[in-house]
Amino acid sequence: MTISRRMAVAGLAASLVLSAGQAIAQAPKEIRVDFATYNPVSLVLKDRGILEKALAADGITVRWVQSAGSNKALEFLNAGSLDFGSTAGAAALIGKINGNPIKTIYVFSRPEWTALVTSAKSDITKVADLKGKRVAVTRGTDPHIFLVRALAEARLTEKDVKLVLLQHADGRLALERGDVDAWAGLDPLMAAAEVESGAKLFHRKAADNTWGVLNVREAVVKDNPALVRKVLAAYEEARAYALANPAELKKTLVAYTKLSDAVIERQLTRTELTHSTIGQAQAETIIAAGLALQEAGVVPAKTDVKAVVDDLLDRRFAVTN
Repeated sequence: MTISRRMAVAGLAASLVLSAGQAIAQAPKEIRVDFATYNPVSLVLKDRGILEKALAADGITVRWVQSAGSNKALEFLNAGSLDFGSTAGAAALIGKINGNPIKTIYVFSRPEWTALVTSAKSDITKVADLKGKRVAVTRGTDPHIFLVRALAEARLTEKDVKLVLLQHADGRLALERGDVDAWAGLDPLMAAAEVESGAKLFHRKAADNTWGVLNVREAVVKDNPALVRKVLAAYEEARAYALANPAELKKTLVAYTKLSDAVIERQLTRTELTHSTIGQAQAETIIAAGLALQEAGVVPAKTDVKAVVDDLLDRRFAVTN
């Protein structure tokens, strides 16, 4: 009995050591977080070193990766080169439908960051005028989704226009050079086109802009929920600072974008930072976008959009607004 008892104790001890070793192995030495000019809070977070300070005691360093659009953030998340990435809510939904293993955990803004844009001298005044025209767009982003929904409301589809697939910055340049007739714009580049070249936002619909959200790889949620909470607490500190210090926020955006005060001022008039917790409002907006895309044939007819949204939004990490 004594030998058996000793063996049992030894086995238990070995098991505990193994479990501890696995826990240590799972604790990351580095996390990869994106920053984006369409996510002002991420710029404050990076610029002030808030996240680095929050994770210093854990020995975790932060690697910053720039996202040029939702499509790039989703691509990086899917490849595992980002742990936390900024996208539009509807873009995250499309990513999830396509098998991207992510959870949406936080709201960084409620923006009107996209509209359909044309040049100052264009005779395009409504969505129906786009038939047969060249339209620059970044596939897999909120501007793309906005364009699809706008076309559907005008009884058109993507087949009725000539899509020119470009990243957002190149789309603006193509419009200003006259290479395309219209552009599905994204702030702050859209604001820059307005202020600097007189571009016209000929179709706006704030309700069809989906929320700015932060996503995380499912593996990170599963293995390190405490880390997720620390990242969101740091995000909340950055968001609170941005709201309390609008002049500093503008200064930070100017520094990162290299755009003028007037352009950033225009962007910020369309950017609301008073939300943070993922909830029913976000779910309803993203579901509405998904159903519209399904009706337009972008999302497969068999997809249960509501079920995918329910799986996408992880409400365990609620923060106080």
